[in-house]
Amino acid sequence: MFNVALLGAGRIGQIHAGNIAAHPDCRLVRVMDVYTPAAQALAAKYGAQVSTLDQVLNDDNVDIVAICSATDTHADLIEAAARAGKAIFCEKPVDLSLERVERCLATVREADVPLMIGFNRRFDPSMAGLQQSLVNGEIGNTELVTISSRDPAAPSADYVKTSGGLFRDMTIHDLDMARWLLQEEPVSVFASASSLVDPEIKAAGDVDTAVITLTCASGKIAVITNSRRASYGYDQRIEVHGSKGMLAVANHPESSLIKSVAEGVVAQKPMHFFLQRYGDAYRLELGGLIEHLKNGTAIHPSGEDGLQALLLADAALESLRTGKAVQPGNRV
Repeated sequence: MFNVALLGAGRIGQIHAGNIAAHPDCRLVRVMDVYTPAAQALAAKYGAQVSTLDQVLNDDNVDIVAICSATDTHADLIEAAARAGKAIFCEKPVDLSLERVERCLATVREADVPLMIGFNRRFDPSMAGLQQSLVNGEIGNTELVTISSRDPAAPSADYVKTSGGLFRDMTIHDLDMARWLLQEEPVSVFASASSLVDPEIKAAGDVDTAVITLTCASGKIAVITNSRRASYGYDQRIEVHGSKGMLAVANHPESSLIKSVAEGVVAQKPMHFFLQRYGDAYRLELGGLIEHLKNGTAIHPSGEDGLQALLLADAALESLRTGKAVQPGNRV
């Protein structure tokens, strides 16, 4: 049985708390949040203790620290948990600064503790099945990966101002997925983007509509399309074209009901929110961490995966600024 301390009792923290409590090998024992009423409510729901950070770190019975707090706290909390010898799960990103991420990961390596980053889409059953089919060579050599990721509506202006921007906040999930499916690191990033959805996003200096092209040394290409608006629901699709065929993951509809009448055939819209669409993925990523701790399987997505995705996001930003293709890691 693994005892888990949860740092952050907001929306994502509540999802993880439920999954921790439901896992047969886990027990939620401590909850910390700067907003005490949220911590108290979540702790009471699952029989945990409201705790300070020091209490979490000094408790030898805590095996795992799950970090679901604000982005600007992630790196500091990862380092503190690593120095305390805890296994760590952290929602993405580690930080918005590459230099800060590199320092944080150095601390984790020095402490020699496991660190999983919350790119939960790797654990979505459909996407994990697609990736395994690629590994098995079922469509031959991968040639072209196409990822469509569009939110149902734009976030608030206040959120945009602190999010790190579209590429670091939203596209970073797709960049991690592209790396995972390409099975090769991109050597070139080209981005084109506009502000078409919400004038407040443009006023905040961000974009809401984008196309990013990743090219690998082998010639493999990935194309990511993003939008902060999809009037028909949460649009999440992947297509991989290979030398012997194609694999695809379609949208998950709100229900499987299809009405067929003389006037036409009507299916249901995609699920409307990421917590619905990726509910299984949030549950299964916890299982991935537990599997690592029990059996020593490779941990993914790792801290290094978080760093590589951020490198690609920053390269996309630099490409947008210069209008040129950028090699990841080369920052002007």
